[in-house]
Amino acid sequence: MTELVTVKVEGGVHRITLNRPEVMNALNREMRLQLLAALRAGHGARVIVLTGSGRGFCSGQDLTDAEGLEAAGFEAILNDEYVPMIRAITEAPVPVIAAVNGAAVGAGANLALACDLVIACESAVFLQAFTRIGLIPDAGGTSFLPRRVGLQRAMGAALLAEPVTARQAEGWGMIWEAVPDDRFADVVAARAAKLAQGPTGAYAALKQALRGAFDQSLDQQLAIEARLQGQCGASADFREGVAAFLGKRPAVFQGR
Repeated sequence: MTELVTVKVEGGVHRITLNRPEVMNALNREMRLQLLAALRAGHGARVIVLTGSGRGFCSGQDLTDAEGLEAAGFEAILNDEYVPMIRAITEAPVPVIAAVNGAAVGAGANLALACDLVIACESAVFLQAFTRIGLIPDAGGTSFLPRRVGLQRAMGAALLAEPVTARQAEGWGMIWEAVPDDRFADVVAARAAKLAQGPTGAYAALKQALRGAFDQSLDQQLAIEARLQGQCGASADFREGVAAFLGKRPAVFQGR
């Protein structure tokens, strides 16, 4: 049976590729289960990269996969399959990069926006296509979009269901960067390699602090910072970082 999700592990990088190029990596039930398993397996790596095969990143829910696509079924599918996937990304103790190699549509767009760092090729587009078929953004879209781009742009993207180019997305702060197509693979590889050599314990604490920031008051956030910084300050990686700085040499972080 064809693997709908492939995994390659090298140099601490856990690279996950959605592998249904004939349908622009549309998500059917089996693919969602394989993706969830691959994401969870990546928690033991130093960085996760999520990308698509062929000319698209992910075209969202496979509407030909009719099982459960009715009122009660939608809610169950989201709660049982999409929510665990999104949490496997946001709660990963390592950085997760979305390498958006083409169109990211519907749930596929929000799967990318769930990641910590989104790098897109210039030819990529992001499309909140839900209202075209009488739905609302899901897979975390109603949370990720307004937090990244503000309410007005989130409303426009969702209500109008018009494509947002990679360059637009970069300018809006929806993604980290848009890069020329011919440099895309090299940029993603370089970013992943850099993160894989970094202090993964600090990365985990950083993710925890930043992802919870919108739900905390300043006083609460200051307390969280102090607690997490205390943990980082007690780590071997911190001692190595200081020694490397004083010795004017590159740090060699061991991570978790």
